[in-house]
Amino acid sequence: MPMPKLPMEGSCRCGQVRIRISAAPLLAMACHCRGCQKMSASAFSCSAAIPSQGFEVLEGNPVIGGIHGDDLHHYHCPHCKSWMFTKATFIDAFVNIRPTMLDDASWFAPFVETYTSVKLPWAETGAVRSFPEFPPMDAYEELTKAFAEQ
Repeated sequence: MPMPKLPMEGSCRCGQVRIRISAAPLLAMACHCRGCQKMSASAFSCSAAIPSQGFEVLEGNPVIGGIHGDDLHHYHCPHCKSWMFTKATFIDAFVNIRPTMLDDASWFAPFVETYTSVKLPWAETGAVRSFPEFPPMDAYEELTKAFAEQ
C-alpha cells in the first residue's frame, strides 16, 4: 500500500507527545528479538527508519525507557509510557519510529524482519526479507534501495 502524503503526524496513546515525519521511510521492519517482544508485549515490534532531518517531536518531552544502554535509546511518553521511537547513539542518520504511533499507519508493512532465530513459531509478518539476527551493516544499502523500489 502506498504511503499517504507527507508530512504525517501522530501521538502516543494519551496524546501528550506528538510527532511528525516529513520524509519517506528508508526501511520498514519487524523485529522478533526477545527485547522487542518484551517492550511491545507482543510477538515483534514494528519500526520505520525515518531520516533524522525528517523527524520531529511537536509536543511533549519523551523520556528514555526500556533499555538504558549506551548504543540505543528507546523514547516513551512520560505519562502513558507508549514506546514511540528509538535512536541509536552511534549513528545520527535516522530515527526508528513505531509506525502505529502515526495517525494513519495503514500504509505500513514490514519489508525486513530481524531476529527470526527467536521468533515465536506462529508469528508471521509478511516481510520480503528475513534475517536470523540483524542484517550485516553492508547489507543496508541494498535493502534500502530494494525497499524504495517496491
